[in-house]
Amino acid sequence: MILFCATSDFSYNAMAQTKNVELRVIETSDVHGCFFPYDFIDRRPLKGSLARVSTYVKQLRQQYGDNLLLLDNGDILQGQPTCYYCNYVKPDMENVAASVINYLKYDAETVGNHDIETGHAVYDKWVREVKCPMLAANVIDLETGNPYFTPYTILEREGIKIAVIGMLTPAIPNWLNESLWSGLRFESVVTSSKKWVKQVKEKEHPDVIIGLFHSGREGGIKNEDYEEDETLKTAKEVSGFDLIFYGHDHTAHKDIVKNPEGKHVLCLDPSSNALMVSEAKIKVKLENGKVVEKKVEGDIVKVSAFDVDQEFVDFFQPQIDSVKAYVDRVIGRSETTIRVRDSYFGSSAFSDFIHNLQLKMTGADISFNAPLTYDSEIKEGDVRISDMFNLYKYENQVYVLRMTGEEVRKHLEMSYDQWVTTMKSPDDHIMLMDEYLKNDQQRYGFKNLAFNFDSAAGIIYEVDVTKPDGEKVHILSMADGTPFDESKWYKVVMNSYRGNGGGELLTRGAGIPHDELAKRRVYESEKDQRYYLTREIEKMGVISPKANNNWHFVPEEWTAPAIQRDMKLIYGE
Repeated sequence: MILFCATSDFSYNAMAQTKNVELRVIETSDVHGCFFPYDFIDRRPLKGSLARVSTYVKQLRQQYGDNLLLLDNGDILQGQPTCYYCNYVKPDMENVAASVINYLKYDAETVGNHDIETGHAVYDKWVREVKCPMLAANVIDLETGNPYFTPYTILEREGIKIAVIGMLTPAIPNWLNESLWSGLRFESVVTSSKKWVKQVKEKEHPDVIIGLFHSGREGGIKNEDYEEDETLKTAKEVSGFDLIFYGHDHTAHKDIVKNPEGKHVLCLDPSSNALMVSEAKIKVKLENGKVVEKKVEGDIVKVSAFDVDQEFVDFFQPQIDSVKAYVDRVIGRSETTIRVRDSYFGSSAFSDFIHNLQLKMTGADISFNAPLTYDSEIKEGDVRISDMFNLYKYENQVYVLRMTGEEVRKHLEMSYDQWVTTMKSPDDHIMLMDEYLKNDQQRYGFKNLAFNFDSAAGIIYEVDVTKPDGEKVHILSMADGTPFDESKWYKVVMNSYRGNGGGELLTRGAGIPHDELAKRRVYESEKDQRYYLTREIEKMGVISPKANNNWHFVPEEWTAPAIQRDMKLIYGE
C-alpha cells in the first residue's frame, strides 16, 4: 500500500525517484449571495455563508498550503439582497460577489445561469473585477466563434499539472430574455466537453482534469436543442475527467460513475447557499517526474457547524452596514400576516397579492404566478425592503403574452398535474410528494419543482383532484362572471422565467412552440418584478391582502381533510 501525506515526500532507490503529492480541492456552488452570516431578508443569523467557508479554508491552508485549491461553480450574483444592492442599486461599487472571491483567493470560478440573468452590464463588469479565471467553455461568442469566457485554466502544484474546464447549462434560452445573453450561444456540455478535453490533453498534457459544471446531476429540461442537467451523462460518455464538481440543482450529491474507458469518475454537488462544500483529495504518485498512479476520493462537508471567520466579517463590515441600511427601509404597512405556505393549498392572500398587482400594472385579463419559496411570510406591521425578497425571490421581468383560452387551461392542467395527486379515496394525499426530496432546496418534499406550481387570477375555476391528469381544471368563468371562451384570445401576465418557456408550462403544457413565445409577447417590463411590487406598495402605503378565493380543490369533502393532513405532514404543524 502506498502512503500519502499532505506535504510531498521522497523515497529513493537505485532505479527511480518517487514523489507522493496530495492535493485538497474545495468547491462552493450556488452561493446565491450568502456571503455573510446574516440573512438580510429575514434579518436574522444565517446558518451557512462564505464566512464559515472561510474558516474551513483557512484551516486547510494551514495544513496544505498551496496544495489547497478553491473553486466556485457559479450562481453567486443573485439571491440575498447583497447581490441586488451591488447589481442594481449601487452598480458603481465593486461587486461584493467579486470582492469575496478575491478575498478568499479562489483559483477559478464558473458562470451560472442566475449570473447570466443579471444582464451583460452586471456580469461583464463582475468578470472584470474577479481576479481568478472565469470559466465557461461552452458559452460561445457569436462574433468570434470562440468561448466568451475562459474555457479552462491550468494550475500547477509540486510538478502536478491540473486542468479545470468550466461548463454552463445550455438551457439558458428556455428561461432568459435574449437581451440578457445577446451575442452568445450555448453548446451541449457533453459535446463541448469532448472537444475541450481533447484540446487540453493535446496542448497542455495535464496530469489531472477537473470538470467545473454549472449543470445539474440529470433530468431537467430536455428538448431537441439542449439538455439542462448533463453532469452524469458527461461523466459516463466523455473520457478524461478525473473529478467533476457541479451544481445548479441545489441538491447535495455524491456519485462515482464509469467513463467509456472503464475508469471511475467522482462527481460532487454541494447543494446551495454555502451550507456545504464539495471536498476532494487527489493523491498522486510520481516517478522521475511522471505520474504513475493517482487516486481521487471525496465527499460533501457541512460548513454550517464551523465558527464564523470574524476577520472575514470585519473586512466586509462597511458593505454589510450599507446593505442593512438599504433593506431596513420601511416602504409601507401591512394590516395582516401573509404566508407563502398557504399558496400550495388553495387561493391565498400571498399569491393573490402578486396576482392582483400584476393585473393592475398591466391591464391583463389573466395572471399566472407560482410560489417561489417554501415558507416565507410578510408579517403584520411595517413592510421593509427586505420583505420584498420574500414576496418575490427572483429578478424576473413582467411579461404579457397572448394566449387562447384553451392554452390557458392546458397551461394550468400541466401545473396542477405536477402539483397534486389523483385521489382514489378520501384517505389519499392531495399533494404530490416525495419524502426523499424533503431537503431539496427547490422541491421542499414535493415530487416536482415547486416554482412551477402556477395558479391563476382573473378567472374562476375548480381543480378536481379525482380526475386524471389533463382533466383536472374546470374554468367556470372570468372573474367578473362573464363567460370564459377556450377559442378566445386573452392577455396573460406572468414573470419572464415563465414567459421565456421556463418550466415548459407554455410549451409542453399549453402547446405553444418555443420559437413563437417572443411573437406572443405584447408587454415586457423595463425593470424587475420586485421593483414594481415595491413601488406599488409605496404608493398604497397600507396594504391588506386577502385571498381572491377564485379557485379551489374539489370535491371538498375529500380535499379539505386531505389539505389539513398534508399541511401538517409538510410543515409539521
